[in-house]
Amino acid sequence: MKARLFQDHRQKQKLGDKCPWSVGWIDPAGKKKSKRIGSQSQAQKCARKIERQLAAGTYESDSRKHWDRFKAEYERRVVALMPPQTQEVVQQSLGKFQAIAKPAKVAAIRTTTMDDFIAKRREERGRKPGSKVSPATINKDLPHLKAALKVAQECGYLPKVPKSRILKELKKLPRFVTPEHLAAMYKACDGALKPEGQDYSAADWWRGLLMFAYMTGWRVSEIVGALTWDDVSLDDGHAITRHENNKDKRDERVPLHPVVVEHLRKLVDLGAVVFPWLYGRRKLYEEFGRIQDAAGIDLPCPENHEHTEACHRYGFHDLRPAFATTQRCINMARQLDQSVKTLFVPDVQPKEAEV
Repeated sequence: MKARLFQDHRQKQKLGDKCPWSVGWIDPAGKKKSKRIGSQSQAQKCARKIERQLAAGTYESDSRKHWDRFKAEYERRVVALMPPQTQEVVQQSLGKFQAIAKPAKVAAIRTTTMDDFIAKRREERGRKPGSKVSPATINKDLPHLKAALKVAQECGYLPKVPKSRILKELKKLPRFVTPEHLAAMYKACDGALKPEGQDYSAADWWRGLLMFAYMTGWRVSEIVGALTWDDVSLDDGHAITRHENNKDKRDERVPLHPVVVEHLRKLVDLGAVVFPWLYGRRKLYEEFGRIQDAAGIDLPCPENHEHTEACHRYGFHDLRPAFATTQRCINMARQLDQSVKTLFVPDVQPKEAEV
């Protein structure tokens, strides 16, 4: 815990009594550190300060680690161990911070740096024409940045993690697909074009997806391309959501309503995935939009921006009135599997014409 004073012997020979004094010490990570100070009295004060910090555990490193090198190191050692979807989100947040804040050295990042980043981020264009980036979008970046800066502090690159002020988000009423609109979309699935080349029709695929999402509360990322037949039991009436696909990061067994089981039986084939989709996520939303257009869905948009077609359509996250969220479904499943049979079942079956 001792810091020593010394003069460089080469500088001593060259400058004599004018040679500056330096302080040397070993940091908590076991690395040798030194700093040129000036006069001997100033060096003594600096040495005592460093000794106090080392003894109290408040030592602050003046690391010269550059942000771009730390970012590459963090992505290789930490981000690479995260699930693929999380990796993408974290890399986007770090990239945004680098592009807007333009940090040079990690040790120079302060609370003012974070405030400037947030202020400039708020002025960026949003997804909708004429809109700005929402507070919710910025708030999603901040935890990822804080986690990275915490690692930087642990590595001795940053004296302390700066504060980042969470923005206030407007609380909007949730929007859920109404039973009437679900029935209209169910009927409009007759015009679905994709997926192609399966043992079943595109209409059956979409009807199965609508009912599965509506009656379970699962996110579309947990269903399309993720749910396998190995994790579904039609006879027992349950499905397993895997930790790599859900936000709870744990495997959970979820009961299925008989109506969902009935729709899934139409999709049984030799494939491994229940809802295969080989056209990309954008095409999935486009096809969902075409079905809604055919169903006559035209929702009002209260937002003050230039509206697009997406403003007047449902998203997949709106298909959750039965359970509202996957977590509620999981909690209900833990209490009593039979409770799933009491769920409201929307009237989506075509009615026979009166004679």
